[in-house]
Amino acid sequence: MRSISGADGGGQLVRSAAAFACLSGHAVEVTDVRAARESPGLKRQHVAALDALAAITDADLDGASVGSERVTIDPGPVTGGAARVEIGTAGSVPLVFDAVLPLAARLDSAFELTVTGGTDVRWAPPLDYLARVKLPLLRAHGLEATVTPDRRGFYPAGGGAATLTLRPSEIDPLVLPSRGPRRAIDVRSVASASLADADVAQRQADAASEAVPGDVSTTVTSAETDSPGSVVTLVARYAETRAGFSALGERGKPAEDVAREAVAAFEGFDATAASVDAHLADQLLPFAALAGGAYVAPERSDHLETHADLLDAFGVDVTIGEEARGDDGDADDECVRVRVAPRLSR
Repeated sequence: MRSISGADGGGQLVRSAAAFACLSGHAVEVTDVRAARESPGLKRQHVAALDALAAITDADLDGASVGSERVTIDPGPVTGGAARVEIGTAGSVPLVFDAVLPLAARLDSAFELTVTGGTDVRWAPPLDYLARVKLPLLRAHGLEATVTPDRRGFYPAGGGAATLTLRPSEIDPLVLPSRGPRRAIDVRSVASASLADADVAQRQADAASEAVPGDVSTTVTSAETDSPGSVVTLVARYAETRAGFSALGERGKPAEDVAREAVAAFEGFDATAASVDAHLADQLLPFAALAGGAYVAPERSDHLETHADLLDAFGVDVTIGEEARGDDGDADDECVRVRVAPRLSR
């Protein structure tokens, strides 16, 4: 059994280690789970991700309970079917989906997973990022996956739900040396129906669309939710790739400021030579470990480094470094090239 220390990592390390175990078919033990955090051990959303992985692989779990600082997963074969997982809090639904997505490469039939919790919450990409940025990019490289929002869920009540459908997939190499020229920007704004009188969703969309250049489309949604909230997501579509930038509404924060936060993130990225955004730079690694990949990340983030170190423990060669250059040929000191040699096999 491979043993991984979780002392310096967070929930991502637990989710990824368990997912890599399922991809490789080898049992993994994670010790000292979130040991450096103020409240160490597994949280409900981490347990939910483990439960989802166990459902798709018929895995044996030990220690998969809230507060546990040690967990093991011993996976069986990856099979299709259906499962429902309830986080029980406003924990991130998209992060649970992220754990099982790479297993489409091992499926023998379709798998449908419904997760309840928070669809749009802090410290995680919102549901529209998954649906409109990550999945379209991965579908262009062989992943057969769709996500359907059933109900939006904001902090603190959660109460949201979405369904992920995976089909057997053959992942192609993720070779994205540059993003190419920008084609269009899609603005997607969602707000609770209880905020309709303040016109929050429309104001977010208007402020964002007025602040970005070029061809812009907007989608505005009012949703029944257990807790009031809002989110705006900018999807930047380039010739070779796409990127996403989001911001969440908060009590006392004007809708226009929420939009400006997302726009500022887009502008910061658009000025770099990166071919993928910071979330994708980290989240594409499991797929690159299956098929190989090379792309340009906007920065050498802690998440990227942690994920790369974890893959190294599974025998995957990840190289982060080298000077990156934009489409104009100019050097970009902040960006780094990421190269992954395919290695995860079962």
